[in-house]
Amino acid sequence: MFKVNDNYQKLPGSYLFSTIARKVSEYQTAHPDKTLIRLGIGDVTQPLAPAIIDALHRAVDEMGDAATFRGYAPDLGYEFLRDAIAQNDYRARGCEISADEIFVSDGAKSDSGNIQEIFSVDNRIAVCDPVYPVYVDSNVMAGRTGTYDPSSEVWSKVIYMPCTKENGFVPEFPRETPDMIYLCLPNNPTGTTLTKAQLQEWVDYANRVGAVIIYDGAYEAYISESDVAHTIYECEGAKTCAIELKSFSKNAGFTGVRLGYTVVPKELKCGDVSLHAMWARRHGTKFNGAPYIVQRAGEAVYSEAGKAQLAGQIAYYMKNAAAIRNGLTEAGFETFGGVNAPYIWLKTPDQMTSWEFFDYLLETANVVGTPGSGFGPSGEGYFRLTAFGTYENTLAALERIKKL
Repeated sequence: MFKVNDNYQKLPGSYLFSTIARKVSEYQTAHPDKTLIRLGIGDVTQPLAPAIIDALHRAVDEMGDAATFRGYAPDLGYEFLRDAIAQNDYRARGCEISADEIFVSDGAKSDSGNIQEIFSVDNRIAVCDPVYPVYVDSNVMAGRTGTYDPSSEVWSKVIYMPCTKENGFVPEFPRETPDMIYLCLPNNPTGTTLTKAQLQEWVDYANRVGAVIIYDGAYEAYISESDVAHTIYECEGAKTCAIELKSFSKNAGFTGVRLGYTVVPKELKCGDVSLHAMWARRHGTKFNGAPYIVQRAGEAVYSEAGKAQLAGQIAYYMKNAAAIRNGLTEAGFETFGGVNAPYIWLKTPDQMTSWEFFDYLLETANVVGTPGSGFGPSGEGYFRLTAFGTYENTLAALERIKKL
């Protein structure tokens, strides 16, 4: 008789955002007269920029002409997109990343879940706590995390790096030596980040102990402070210890279009084994490439018109972030983030648990947010709101919250 992967049975409950969607759906069904404002899932609301729409239309027309039709995409992605990424995201910042070190995919979520496949199951992972749940969940599925303790909500083989108010939500070097270190900067959910000098310390640490950093830079476009790195490869020595994941979802509104990329430098090796070659083998075997029309849309992100239009969208969302942060502070909430990222991290009032505040906010204000405990045990007692709503809904949600 066939057997299943028992590691899936170890996962507690369902995926965080699936649970939120279920609870919201149940509430909406029971209260069809209520109008909900959703500031929970980090989904964008502004339409695709005109430069991107134009590129999509041109690419669709090409697909309807035998002379310009394209089938399977190259394994790594089309050269026109990889060249644009290498030039704009790296060389323009003084980072020597070549186009053939860039692997185009359908999004950073896929890559952040899949990247662990090229590492031994014996590796110990270290994660910021709280952090995006895919990192831990995908390693649970692989059998790398040990056993789960429901009372403490921790996995026995995971090294947690608490990011709390006391340490400014900045991770500290772990007491145990990890093999794989997940860093999400600017951080989801806290919205905080590291200075370039602090990030350099992590690169030096990883090279010193022989660890690899999985660096999720999905929110890089929202960085506003000058001393914060836009890529880990701004740090000296990062090419021998770091893999970087990037997304078009939050900087260009591709949440429904799907496009991202991963950088694996050729210098990154385990002994004589090239991680670049391993990821290329995995990518070519299990992925057939992002669609041509989507990659042309990604190329348009780097056009002069695209850059200008997307800068306006980012400013729009960060205006929302400032409004949420300032409005909640005026209402007496303790808030964090919202400066280098479109997320506001707040302390729940009256010693409510994260899920108690979720229910209270949903039922009393008809506003949807994300419980902090869903991002890890150190997230208990906190709550995340996203700035990706419309400005009108953001202000309306704040007025509802202020009346609580």
